[in-house]
Amino acid sequence: ALMLVIFYFLMFRPQQKRQKQHQEMIKNVRKGDTVITNGGLVGKVTKVIDDEKVEVELAPAVRVVQLRAMLTDVRAKGEPVKEAASS
Repeated sequence: ALMLVIFYFLMFRPQQKRQKQHQEMIKNVRKGDTVITNGGLVGKVTKVIDDEKVEVELAPAVRVVQLRAMLTDVRAKGEPVKEAASS
């Protein structure tokens, strides 16, 4: 029983917290936000199509429809690039 409690606090709870944060982040995507996709592409949201899709401009005149669930990171307008912590 003690092992289950340890696993819950060290593995399951943090994973659920990250999942909830990711869902909240992609729910709040707006036009003009800079996003990073799971494939590593960086673009700007030009149109919110519906609850599942957004239109992302990757380069001038290059727009793609992207599923919200496949967005890795959302940066608000003008937010600086995060420094990657090496571990």
